[in-house]
Amino acid sequence: MSLFQPTPDLASSGNLAAPLAERMRPRNLEEYVGQKHLLAPGKPLRVQIERDDPASMIFWGPPGVGKTTLAKIIAHATHATFIEFSAVMSGIKEIKQVMVDAEKAAQFGSRTILFIDEIHRFNRAQQDAFLPYVEHGTIRLIGATTENPSFEINGALLSRCRVYTLQALSEEELLTLLRRALENEERGLGRMQIGAEDDALITLASYSSGDARNALNALEVSAKLAEARGEKTITKDLAVEALQQRVLLYDKKGEEHYNLISALHKSVRNSDADAALYWLGRMMQAGEDPMYIARRVVRMAVEDIGLASPEALNLTLSAREAMEFLGSPEGDLALAQAVVYLALAPKSNAVYTAYGEILDEIEHNRAEPVPLHLRNAPTGLMKTLGYGHGYKYAHDEAGKVADMECLPDRLRGRRWYHPTAEGREKLLGQRMEEIRRLKEAKAKGPQ
Repeated sequence: MSLFQPTPDLASSGNLAAPLAERMRPRNLEEYVGQKHLLAPGKPLRVQIERDDPASMIFWGPPGVGKTTLAKIIAHATHATFIEFSAVMSGIKEIKQVMVDAEKAAQFGSRTILFIDEIHRFNRAQQDAFLPYVEHGTIRLIGATTENPSFEINGALLSRCRVYTLQALSEEELLTLLRRALENEERGLGRMQIGAEDDALITLASYSSGDARNALNALEVSAKLAEARGEKTITKDLAVEALQQRVLLYDKKGEEHYNLISALHKSVRNSDADAALYWLGRMMQAGEDPMYIARRVVRMAVEDIGLASPEALNLTLSAREAMEFLGSPEGDLALAQAVVYLALAPKSNAVYTAYGEILDEIEHNRAEPVPLHLRNAPTGLMKTLGYGHGYKYAHDEAGKVADMECLPDRLRGRRWYHPTAEGREKLLGQRMEEIRRLKEAKAKGPQ
């Protein structure tokens, strides 16, 4: 790869052999659609571009929202040499050669923008190779990633870059792009003289999950289908045929995986059955492992329902077993039933909280010895040492409760579990109060 290639001429993207999404790539900020939170007048990225601020940056966002396009617009606007790397195709050897060329170019006053698509795919050693050149200003790095930079980008490199979060395009923004592509005769489909029903464009926009590339590619397929059949209008049926199936943004190992399971869990916790079913459906349709969902649903039962509805644990374990036995799609309903039940069940995290506090106590304080009266005494020596002395057998006591402390002296009287007034746990709270009164009465002795 030679550094001394011309900056991409965005005005010459009229190669009709290229895909429609590539031909319709915006050439300047006025043509760019979306990301108003960054590019509207006075917004941070707009200001950085207009001031020709040379700081490196990371664009973080889902596919098809304009990360590469923005990098090319910045290079064009600042008259910089643009070099595009793909982290999938390039290695450390190519990186070092580009750095050498960039240093030579800098000596002649030439500026270089190095754009790295899918920068999260570079390992730490590869990312480290950029550090000195970014720090010295030899290159201006623009990285694009669909993954959370906090987890995927080397901390040292990340600290030297500004991170801009790009959002999925709205349906209205996608409709703007689709109509523009239909009408544009130079780079779009205008020469085909094909129209489109509003319902067809709305279908293409809504089915593309905020991805402009998918929307434009589907429009091009729709137009070619219409042309092949001698039709002059793209109908909704044609659009659906071109789409084949909804484009769902999902990565089983990426951030969206965790976003969706988080949405499902929090919807259950907030007792929203409809939202919980929606997020469950999104995960299932996107191809998530049903057994992963089943395990998480069991966790919800013990973390958020707890003893307020103890049968929730059995129900979720049964749903997991049904999913394993039936498989998908037959077993999907078992998970759906479990999710709805959990959403509508009374909620308590009292046991979850109590156990967490106990683990914290154990971690940060010394391990107390077991009180002698709670120890077994299988040998004479142990009995001589006091093992088991003072132990009271609860079944021999009135109310089946003995006046006996079961915690070490330092923790005497401590309470971690505080039952709520929700569901069955209300009864447990009443029982704990009854036990407390029994112990107090026995401690006072006969009145």
